[in-house]
Amino acid sequence: MSTLLLAAGILVAVFVGFNIGGSNTGVAFGPAVGSGAVSKLAAGGLMTVFALLGGWTVGRRVVDTLGSDIVTGDPFTLSVSIAMLFFVGLALFASNVFGVPASTSMTAVGAIAGFGLASNRLNTGVVLEIVSWWFVAPIVGFWVSAVVGRYAYDEIAARIAVRQSEGPLLEFAPRPKLGPNTTMRELGGTALVVAIACYMAFSAGASNVANAVAPLVGNGSLTMNQGILLAAGSIGLGAFTIARRTLDTVGNDLTDLPLAAALVVATVSASLVTVLSGLGIPASFVVIATMSIVGLGWGRATRAEGTTLPGTPPTGVGTPGATRSTEASAQSAAAATGFGTAGELTEEPPLAPTETAATAELYRPATTARIVLLQNLVPALATAAAYIVFRFVPFV
Repeated sequence: MSTLLLAAGILVAVFVGFNIGGSNTGVAFGPAVGSGAVSKLAAGGLMTVFALLGGWTVGRRVVDTLGSDIVTGDPFTLSVSIAMLFFVGLALFASNVFGVPASTSMTAVGAIAGFGLASNRLNTGVVLEIVSWWFVAPIVGFWVSAVVGRYAYDEIAARIAVRQSEGPLLEFAPRPKLGPNTTMRELGGTALVVAIACYMAFSAGASNVANAVAPLVGNGSLTMNQGILLAAGSIGLGAFTIARRTLDTVGNDLTDLPLAAALVVATVSASLVTVLSGLGIPASFVVIATMSIVGLGWGRATRAEGTTLPGTPPTGVGTPGATRSTEASAQSAAAATGFGTAGELTEEPPLAPTETAATAELYRPATTARIVLLQNLVPALATAAAYIVFRFVPFV
């Protein structure tokens, strides 16, 4: 019986990792695939390698947090672990099927917290620390991006502006060399797009491997190394299969952000997620990325309007209520990172005052409020469902 339960737990963990890989690969490698810098097959391979690297190095701290720190004692039986992963997998499945943005990290923490409440073993100190970072990190992402948008965006855009030439980027016969129409500027810009995508994959692995296997590692069914390998392999499976659809969506169908803006958002967001993962805090790239998009757009708009940066952003932006859980919502609001203009590596000219209205679209209060509502809903439901199941269902 225990062998069957372990097999069931591993299958559910694979299902969770599969969905994580499907969604995160599009977020990370959409611009690189859309620009023709890498193929979908190469994107799947790079996603697998760097997600494993992130999980193997930084992600261990997050596995420890979810697997043993949120709930005191040793309460994770195999059946409890399966039920935990089921809640997370169900949320991801609903997100993929119905297009409702669901936060993997927040849902995982919510399910575990619901179990802790039901069993009177919740470590409130750890939960409060995690939630406090959910407030702080998006605010930091907002303001860093706002400062960049206000004071440094034009220079960044001018430095990385490239136009994609006809023909291959590189030729390898008889030895590696630039393609017939490739410039060093184009090669450098393309390499930057791929490098940022790999960095994002690293941060995704650091934060998300725990969501797939933490309960199984916490109860001793899997060792830490086994859990990380299982999670990374599952993420890779999703990256090579269902991610192809999200790669098309993010890489070709979404043109809200120019290349420079996408790279700023990716760098700020991935850096914050990596730092938080190193601290053992479950965090999502997308919640921070959403507020970084908003902050960058607001910073550019204030520059165009000639206003000073220090001040209060529009209603619903940069406030705890607006940033608390904008997590996996960028997939519907700004396409997770809004990696637009990916189909052509060209940079739009500096923002002019006449473009202020268009830029302001990045931080519409009504859109932000809708995102916040959707982001809070799924984790809240997971927490409530976990509490009810673990409190009133005896066999679980």
